[in-house]
Amino acid sequence: MTTGLFVAGTDTGVGKTLVATALLRGLAQDGVRAAAMKPVAAGIGPGQAIHPDVEALMAAAGVGEELADANPYAFAPAIAPHVAAARAGVAIDVGRIAAAYARLAARADVVVVEGAGGVLVPLGDRADMLDIPAALGLPVLLVVGVRLGCINHALLSALAIQARGLRLAGWVANRIDPGMAEAEASVEALDRRLPAPRWADLRWRTGGDPRPVIGGARRLLEGSGNGRSG
Repeated sequence: MTTGLFVAGTDTGVGKTLVATALLRGLAQDGVRAAAMKPVAAGIGPGQAIHPDVEALMAAAGVGEELADANPYAFAPAIAPHVAAARAGVAIDVGRIAAAYARLAARADVVVVEGAGGVLVPLGDRADMLDIPAALGLPVLLVVGVRLGCINHALLSALAIQARGLRLAGWVANRIDPGMAEAEASVEALDRRLPAPRWADLRWRTGGDPRPVIGGARRLLEGSGNGRSG
């Protein structure tokens, strides 16, 4: 089995945390000890000690990660990571993220790493979000928020992932717009055009348990390979 997976998104607000936690729950069902990581998080509200996404990830993982490893960089303003870091006088160091990842990997079978925003969100003057899976040697799972424009966003994201020499292990359709016209046609178009299989299709939920589980998570990870393509 691969030692980790990077969960990326076509944009902000497409459900990366929903998918990452669903994957973590699926791994738990399969008897896999998985740790969670969100290297960079921005948007910690007043009175909050931890970013809500990080809290959800750690609760789904349940292996007792240290917060400093699960979330090496946390910023209060809900703005782009490189802007939040600049305001705080901090330089986001991918080497520090890699060291935290290594500590998590030492205590778990798998580490699920969630990105922030889209795949090319800057981390600083020269680095962006895809530099994280590149440094960690991880395959990428792309979360596609199924809404108007998702085909273009998904295909451009896949091109960016491949251009870095990273492996696109799969993608997840997340139905974030229940009123979208021809949503099924868009998902079918992505099935034909994306160079990786669809791992899950998360439907819009109006009630009941809002915490989905991605079934067969162990099998999916076993087939995802390492982080480099070719």
